Amino acid sequence: MSKIFIIEDDETLRRELSMVLELDGHESHACADFANAALQVIHAKPDAVVLDLRLPGTDGLAICRGIRAASDVPILVLTSSDTEFDEVMSLKLGADDYLTKPYRPAVLLAHLARLLQRAHGANATRIEHAGISLDVTRAIASYAGNEVALSRNETCILAELMRARGAIVSRQDLMCALWQTDEFVDDNTLTVNVNRLRRTLERAGAPGSILKTHRGQGYSL
Repeated sequence: MSKIFIIEDDETLRRELSMVLELDGHESHACADFANAALQVIHAKPDAVVLDLRLPGTDGLAICRGIRAASDVPILVLTSSDTEFDEVMSLKLGADDYLTKPYRPAVLLAHLARLLQRAHGANATRIEHAGISLDVTRAIASYAGNEVALSRNETCILAELMRARGAIVSRQDLMCALWQTDEFVDDNTLTVNVNRLRRTLERAGAPGSILKTHRGQGYSL
């Protein structure tokens, strides 16, 4: 379970975010005093922060700068502002990701999962989603009690898809994840590996439709 700290002044949206996070198995905490939001985050020691930019009596960019000055906690900016200036400034001041409202819960959770994995990935050795259990260290996937061994590329692709929790993962993101393993992957190689993973999961008893192809977009699980 990860602790997510929410800095959002809209009470309805704050409750909705808390519900979305808790349904996904996270523990949510909300900011009570925006003037001291950065200090609250530092004391709470969360695993990630969801930060709005438009806040009463203060500025989300200043909060972002204050958090980053004392902590390397992942920061996801979630705001109604879609200006290039706010996005660029957020990233320059230390935010790790930027999403605009209205948001889609599955997309938000996918972005958070990526941030948490980057920050704490070394401890995430087992992932569960869509009836599949993946032991990343052993490169073993199981479905309904049936285990199958995976190749390194299959393990990497499956882990990325499972962490996205049903959201679409682009082909580019999957290729980037594979490149991080020092394996050169082009577009055709990715297709081959995804098809192999689909057949491997079928051998474990998973339905062929469990790994979905979204033409022109990517894949989801």
